[in-house]
Amino acid sequence: MDLLLDTHVFLWWDAASPELSAACRAAISDPSNRVFVSAASVWEIGIKRRTGKLAFSGSAVEAIRQNGFLEAPILGRDAEAAAALDWKHADPFDRLLVVQARVGSLTLATADRSIRGFGGVAQIEA
Repeated sequence: MDLLLDTHVFLWWDAASPELSAACRAAISDPSNRVFVSAASVWEIGIKRRTGKLAFSGSAVEAIRQNGFLEAPILGRDAEAAAALDWKHADPFDRLLVVQARVGSLTLATADRSIRGFGGVAQIEA
């Protein structure tokens, strides 16, 4: 399985948080699965850290590497598809993650109820 971690899932994993579900933790830990973190999450972490909404030290890109995850770049087609997505959810980071999961045939790991309600994307509850 190829997983795409929502930003909070990546942060929970990186911090070894008990908030992460056992099923999601097992999927991330499974060596046969590839685990991706979107450039959108790196961007979101940087913005939230800068505005004081998130305490995250160090480099998100380095944390991705240290955890053995892969980076999922944002392509122009992803940005266009996120803007055109027929979904009332306004969060640009979530919109990009949904599109990247759909286009890349990735299973999106999230605990966000607004994303979990979006159909057409394979998901695992975090």
